[in-house]
Amino acid sequence: MKNWQEDLLRIIAVAPGEQKIFDEIISAARGLGFDYCSYGLRFPFPMSNPKVLTLFEYPRAWAERYHEAGYVSTDPTVLHGRRSRTPVIWSDGLFASTPQLWSEAQSYGLRVGWAQSSLDANGVVGMLTLARSGEPLSANELETNESRMRWLASVAHLALTQALTPTLVQDVHLTSRELEVLKWTADGKTSGEIAQILSISPDTVNYHVSNATAKLGTANKTAAVVRALMLGMLN
Repeated sequence: MKNWQEDLLRIIAVAPGEQKIFDEIISAARGLGFDYCSYGLRFPFPMSNPKVLTLFEYPRAWAERYHEAGYVSTDPTVLHGRRSRTPVIWSDGLFASTPQLWSEAQSYGLRVGWAQSSLDANGVVGMLTLARSGEPLSANELETNESRMRWLASVAHLALTQALTPTLVQDVHLTSRELEVLKWTADGKTSGEIAQILSISPDTVNYHVSNATAKLGTANKTAAVVRALMLGMLN
């Protein structure tokens, strides 16, 4: 496993409590070049009034204004995250329908941002947002760091949901081949590379990844690797 992956996995080893976990997320975000970050979680229960948790590392005045104005109900990044797991980058076009929100965010120094949502089999939805006031996200930066940003989003989601709802952790049994494929995935190997290593077809690799992802109750292979590591299955 790469060193940066091991560093991010320290998040799940800190003392219990969402704030301590979030402190590690903040540290990882700064290591990726972002001054600010937030993580929002929406639980599917209680049905009549689902629990929502939002952790902010933003200028205090902006966090208060965002809450006071009820911007969460119109924030384009939040609306995007509810329907897609694809990362979204802040832009004038993205916020075209909410110019007041965009103007105020920029006035507090939040001018550049990236966000990705996560969804698990238990219906818990989360979204990591990384932001800063300086340089725009370049194609080169995204090529270098976006895999780490996606990894952080998965680690953050699984660590926080486990801390807040530990009863959701279930007994999972993976086959030896599923574990083998996840271990190579954790090392950053593609399906094609894993296929060559194991002398099987890429379709077979993807089949095992899909099965492991379903058993682990995650939305994608990155989250599957993270959850397997959290459960001590890839040691």
